[in-house]
Amino acid sequence: MRKSMMLLLVLTLLFVLAACGGANGNNTGASNPEPANAGTTSNTGNTGDETVAEKTADDKPVTLRMTWWGSQPRHDYTLKVIEMYEAQHPNVTIEPEFANFDDYWKKLAPQAAANELPDIIQMDISYLSQYGEKGQLEDLTPYLSNIINVADISDNAVSGGNVGDKLYGFNAGVNVVNFQYDPALLSKLGVDKLDPDWTWDDYVTLAKKAKAAGLYFDTGMRPEVFFGYYLRTMGQHLYNAEGTGLGYEDDQLFVDFFGKLADLVHSGAVPNPDYMAQVKGVEDDPVVKGKSVGIWQWTNQFVALQQVAARPLEMQHMPGPDREAGLYLKPSMYLSVSKNSKHKEEAAKFIDFFVNDIEANKLIKGERGVPVSSKVKEALKPMLEPAQVQVFDYVAWAETNSTPVDPPDPVGSAEI
Repeated sequence: MRKSMMLLLVLTLLFVLAACGGANGNNTGASNPEPANAGTTSNTGNTGDETVAEKTADDKPVTLRMTWWGSQPRHDYTLKVIEMYEAQHPNVTIEPEFANFDDYWKKLAPQAAANELPDIIQMDISYLSQYGEKGQLEDLTPYLSNIINVADISDNAVSGGNVGDKLYGFNAGVNVVNFQYDPALLSKLGVDKLDPDWTWDDYVTLAKKAKAAGLYFDTGMRPEVFFGYYLRTMGQHLYNAEGTGLGYEDDQLFVDFFGKLADLVHSGAVPNPDYMAQVKGVEDDPVVKGKSVGIWQWTNQFVALQQVAARPLEMQHMPGPDREAGLYLKPSMYLSVSKNSKHKEEAAKFIDFFVNDIEANKLIKGERGVPVSSKVKEALKPMLEPAQVQVFDYVAWAETNSTPVDPPDPVGSAEI
């Protein structure tokens, strides 16, 4: 009897030990249906098998097309950023497509008509509504926070890509318009420096002096940008808030602005449109070639201009009066995802990398506008070249000397 009880006790102990051994995580049989990390995976709704499946899916080869406009320096560093991303994501290949601004839109239009837009599109404020409202761009709102990190980006910067309640473009950087010039060429006009409070009449006077010195004063003004600025200084807007018509009624405003510009072209103080049509990039710009004192453009274009010119350049405020009412912080451009893309999440991941990765932005250096991420801006400060410091400082000045940006231009604005 005693032997029988001892035998039963030994058998029971062996059974218990065997059962404990099955709970040490090495047993993958059906007797242990809940994984050891069940507490972790239950928070995401994934089982262990689903995690493996996601990893496999992430490793699947993906090819994205990315398109942008710009100068050669922009092309060069963007290709390096793409290479950096591909190195970190070996399964992703990004095919680049780029052109100058005017040719870019001529190429993009037929691609849109054929429903063959690139996955990642550099988008301009003048075309955002047009492409977005035609259903050709993905609404990026669902990708915020979970794919595109916006923790260090202000709501104002993000909302700059909204058309109605849809986010059709993610802000790639902010900038402000101004006059960028060569002080050495300005001195040939008998002028040491520009008055920060100069007016439109002062501008006309300086342009005439440039003509007398055998120079152009500038290279003209993009009408949708600078007429819009002029109207804002007059308390008016290029388009109404609803995007259904013009934002001003007095045609004399149009006559006053374009009349001045036309007179300068006719006098030879500013090159005519045929001349400027031959300028295909910053390398051909009359400022770079020493034929024009300066150029009206956005702050994000200043670094490339100075790099190619290879001599010191400076920036000056827009003419007034009421400059503060005219100035605004503009999204320099957007990064959009095409609606026809088969890899929208992968495209959104690249946008996140482009705006938030510090190492990538050490290559970009604010050329597409002062970064929207506060962490990126802080990280870049110690490594900025003098020209980049000028841009960052000017945008910082404009933040407190400007008024809110108008809504994105409505559909049809490019034709206008």
